[in-house]
Amino acid sequence: MQSIGEQIRAHLPYQRRNAASLALLAFAMILTLSAFAEVGLARDGNIPGGLFVYGGGLAVLAFVAYFFQAKFTPYADPLLLPLAVALNGIGLAMIYRLDLDTSHDRKVAAAAGKKLLPDAADAPGQLMWTFVGIALFVGAVLIMRDTDKPDAPLSFPPKTAQRYTYLIGLTAVILLLLPIVPGIGQQINGARVWIHLGPFSVQPGEFAKLLLVVFFAGYLVNKRQAMSLIGKKVGPISLPRARDLGPIMVIWFFCLGVLFMQKDLGTALLFFGLFVSMLYIATQRVSWVVIGVGLLAVGIFIATLLPFMGHVNQRIDIWQNPKPYFDGGCLLDSGKVVPVNPDTTIYKKYKDQGSISPGFSACAELGGEYSDSAQLMKGLFALGQGGVLGTGLGQGEPWRTPLSFSDFIFDSLGEELGLTGLMVLLLIYALIVQRGMKTAVAARDPFLKLFAGGVSFVLALQVFVIVGGVTRLIPLTGLTTPFLSQGGSSLMANWILIAILVRMSHDARKPAPQAIQDEGMTQIVSTR
Repeated sequence: MQSIGEQIRAHLPYQRRNAASLALLAFAMILTLSAFAEVGLARDGNIPGGLFVYGGGLAVLAFVAYFFQAKFTPYADPLLLPLAVALNGIGLAMIYRLDLDTSHDRKVAAAAGKKLLPDAADAPGQLMWTFVGIALFVGAVLIMRDTDKPDAPLSFPPKTAQRYTYLIGLTAVILLLLPIVPGIGQQINGARVWIHLGPFSVQPGEFAKLLLVVFFAGYLVNKRQAMSLIGKKVGPISLPRARDLGPIMVIWFFCLGVLFMQKDLGTALLFFGLFVSMLYIATQRVSWVVIGVGLLAVGIFIATLLPFMGHVNQRIDIWQNPKPYFDGGCLLDSGKVVPVNPDTTIYKKYKDQGSISPGFSACAELGGEYSDSAQLMKGLFALGQGGVLGTGLGQGEPWRTPLSFSDFIFDSLGEELGLTGLMVLLLIYALIVQRGMKTAVAARDPFLKLFAGGVSFVLALQVFVIVGGVTRLIPLTGLTTPFLSQGGSSLMANWILIAILVRMSHDARKPAPQAIQDEGMTQIVSTR
C-alpha cells in the first residue's frame, strides 16, 4: 500500500511550471499596481508617481526573483513566489498610502483642525527592505543547490542542515538572548525583542524561528520513534511514557524564560506552538497536543502571578476589558487601574512641563505600570468602519490608529478593503501554508518532511497570533504580519522562508533520476 507522500508524488506534474508561475506573477503585479493607482486616484484624481517608483521597483525585483527561480529551481511550486509578491506589494501600497510625505489627506485633516497622531510610515525604507529581502531569496536559492549535488561549490542544500542540528539550535538560543545583553538590547513598548546594530534596529527572533525549525526537525527525526511509544491510556487519549516528557518540558521552560526575560507573549507562544506542532507531525499523537496546550495554559497562569510581569498582565487585562486603559491607564501594585488620560490633572501637569509622554510620566510618579488600549480600540473601530467592502484604498482614515503601518496594518487594510479584502489576504496566507504542507508530505526524506512542515506552520501560527491579537480574539502580542508590516527583520526572514519552500518543493516535484541503462540489458565491465 502506498503512503500518502507516494500518492501525492504520483499525481505531481513532473514538468516545469515556469509559464504558470510567470502568469501568476504578472497578475500579482497587476494587483499591486492597481492598488497604487487607486490610492492616487482617490486622493487627488491623478495617477501617483509612486506607481512608477514603488510599483515599478517591486516589478523589477519580482521578475529578477522569477528568473533565478526558473533557472535554478525549475520544478518549484508555481504559486509560492507570486503569492509572496502579492502580499509584499499590497503591504507596500498601504505603507505608501500612510506615508506622511505622501498622505495628502493628512494635510487636509490637519488644516481642518483634526487631531493627528505622530506616525512613521516609510515607503522608501520598505522598498529598500524589499530589495534586501528578495536579494536574500535569490541568494538562498543559489546556495541551496540540488540535494543530489552536495559537493558543489558553496552548496548547502536543506538536507545538509541536519548535520549541524545542535549548532544551529545553539545559534538560535544566542539570537534570542541578544536583546537582553546590555548595550545592544532595547526595550520597546514593554517588550525587549530588539537590538541595535549601528543605525539599524533588528529583531533577531525573526531569524531564530527559522533556525529553531531546523533544530526541532533534526532532533525529532532521531527521537520520533521513542516519543511515539504509548504509556498509559486515559479515556480516548493515549499518553506518552513519563520518560519521554523531558524534551517538551525543556522547551516549556525555555519558552517561559523567553517570556520572563523579554516580556513578549507572542514570541513565547510562537516557539512553543511550533515545537508542539512539529512534535505532532513527527509522532501523529494527539496526546502531545493536549499536553502542549495544558502546559501553555499553566505557563500563562504562572506569568500572571509574577509581579515583574506587569506588561504581560496588562496585555491580558486589556484583552479582557480595554476600557480602563483607553488613552492611558496605570496599573498599581494593588491591582487597581488608575486613569492617566488627557482629561486627568496629573496628565495635564506633565503635559504643561513639556513631557514627551505625559501619561507614562504620570504613571511613573504613581509607581505603576503604564499601558494604553487606544491602539487596540481604534483598530477595532477601523475594522467596524470598513464593514464588508471597505471605504476604498485612499478613502479611509487608517492613520488615526497608532502604528497603523506596522503592528496594526491588518486593521488599516480592513478599514479600506473591508472584510472581503481581509478574507482574500487570509486566503493568500492559507495557500502558502497549504503549498508548504503539500511539499512536506511529498518530500522523500523524513528530515525534509519535518523541515517543510515546520516552516509552513510557523508562518500560519504567526499570522494567527497577530491577526487574533489585533481583532481581540487573543491578547495582543508584538509579532508582525508577514510581508505586510513595515520593517526589515520580518521581511528578510519571511523571504528566506519562501526560498526554503521553493527549494524543497523543487526537490519534491522534480522527476526521479532515470536509470543509466535500459532494463534487461547487460553491462560488461572490464577488470583489466
